Amino acid sequence: MPAQDSSITIRVPASSGNVGPGYDCMGVGLALYNRVTVTPRTDGEPVEPPHPMIVKTARNFFEASGIEPFPFSWSIEGEIPQTRGLGSSVTLRLGLITALNLFAGEPLDDHDRFELCARLEGHPDNAGPGTYGGFVVSNPQGGLFRFPVDESLKFVLLIPPFEVATSEARKALPESVPHREAAQNMANACMVTAAFATGDYGKLRGTLTDYLHQKYRLGLIPPLEGVLAAGVAAGALGGFLSGSGSTMSCVTLDSDKTDAIGAAMLAALPESDREGARIVVATACNEGACRVAP
Repeated sequence: MPAQDSSITIRVPASSGNVGPGYDCMGVGLALYNRVTVTPRTDGEPVEPPHPMIVKTARNFFEASGIEPFPFSWSIEGEIPQTRGLGSSVTLRLGLITALNLFAGEPLDDHDRFELCARLEGHPDNAGPGTYGGFVVSNPQGGLFRFPVDESLKFVLLIPPFEVATSEARKALPESVPHREAAQNMANACMVTAAFATGDYGKLRGTLTDYLHQKYRLGLIPPLEGVLAAGVAAGALGGFLSGSGSTMSCVTLDSDKTDAIGAAMLAALPESDREGARIVVATACNEGACRVAP
């Protein structure tokens, strides 16, 4: 049992999954953060306040670590909105796993934490950058490569006022896609990975186009194509749907163009969606989940 009346706060970065053609296997950490605080208790409910995601994550952590369960309280705060394609569920799951792991004497290493979070998420694209930071390409079998991302690459994020549930976004996908499109998607995903691996970010131009998921989600996010096209016309290297949305992201190496890119993206939204929408310009975060002062 950990010491009582002590708290651990974990900072977890936002993450943008898929990065265009890397469906369910590529993600990048962003310098926006949530903070999850966990405090052990001696009595009362096992989890306070009760929350299905927290209860399931804790149960799986205790099973994976072999640690005797103990009751705890938890809270979360920060900058990452829910159901906007910025990895908010990973911040909650991974923040809890990391805090409980520290209380338990760190029976799980970094890769164990990544694999547990990815299994609970159902896909590794957000769990990778949440754990390690940077650009991460991974597969469901636990294979992973991670590359740091230079601060010269800017992510211009349009966060609209409407939400998109991941479960609904997945229902929109077809069972199969044309062979030609699948081949082009593979080529683009390889080019994106190579660009991040070498730091030659200019090669992202024209390679962020996806053929597996984005066009099938236009019914949930009708402005997507217009918003990304407007960002590119204003000087972005390219753009993509962040995770399953609703956030839309454009990338640029020209800091002087971020305002113009953001304004063009916002102007491409229907007028009814502009109220409550916001533009956030972020760099990548190269540090994954870590302990901070409460």
